[in-house]
Amino acid sequence: MTEINSSIAVQKEKEQVWYIHGHLPVFHHHEEDVRSFRMFTSQMIVNGTVKPKEIVKAFGVPSITVKRYVKVFREQGVKGFYETKSRESSASVLKGEVLERARALLEQGRSVPDVSSELKVLANTLHKAIRAGRLPAPPKKTDSAARQ
Repeated sequence: MTEINSSIAVQKEKEQVWYIHGHLPVFHHHEEDVRSFRMFTSQMIVNGTVKPKEIVKAFGVPSITVKRYVKVFREQGVKGFYETKSRESSASVLKGEVLERARALLEQGRSVPDVSSELKVLANTLHKAIRAGRLPAPPKKTDSAARQ
């Protein structure tokens, strides 16, 4: 059992992390559940049960990280730790004729850097389109091709 302060201790048992106040368990989470760890330690700080420096010392986490998640707790509450943030995709640069030309060049066996420089499009943009399935993957280099 590790003491966070004179009132709160933490104990790991069978992949579960238990927080104990006095002699009573008050919260537990799986040892790999980082969201619950951040939520509960932030809640204890906001409630005045522990100090940020006690969390830093007991768990070896950076002070700035503790401050960041205390801010999340204050502004959003518990839901701030569990809601997934929606990611907005950027508008595609590869449209119409440029997309078709990139597809044709890649199907001819041209490399992504070659296609990128010819079409004046970032290689990263082409790689994203390949991962998304909008462009065919370029042929893999073989050892014999790499030696020539």
